[in-house]
Amino acid sequence: MALKKRDPFKDLLFLQERMSRIFDETLLKYRAAEGSHWYPPVDIYETEESIVLKAELPGVSPESVSVEASENTLMLKGERKLEKSFKEENYHRMERFYGSFHRSFTLPYAVDRNGIKASFKDGVLKITVPKAVAAIIGGIKVKVQ
Repeated sequence: MALKKRDPFKDLLFLQERMSRIFDETLLKYRAAEGSHWYPPVDIYETEESIVLKAELPGVSPESVSVEASENTLMLKGERKLEKSFKEENYHRMERFYGSFHRSFTLPYAVDRNGIKASFKDGVLKITVPKAVAAIIGGIKVKVQ
């Protein structure tokens, strides 16, 4: 029986992401009631060369979205403006969120910040973040003498 390698830091990142999601889901209704912030749903996955983030942003113009990156953190900010051409008392239901949003994601690898690309199509923002060379190779071997 072969031993399986485990990365304890990856487990910690997974736990951190789960805890963040629990807090976000718990506080989402409270925050939505305030009406000042909303949290667009996001998918994050990886390929061999990059980490890809897709955010659902219907009704948000590309000009009102900001993407910032640090060593292993990606921040997404923006705003969906409320249409003022209606009377609130005529609505039977209003479930879409408006206002500003701010999301921050810890990425599992060091990334190449200079190679980040973003595109916006059909209300979906796609951000492609290249992994740093060391993350693709899987680390650097050091010769012990």
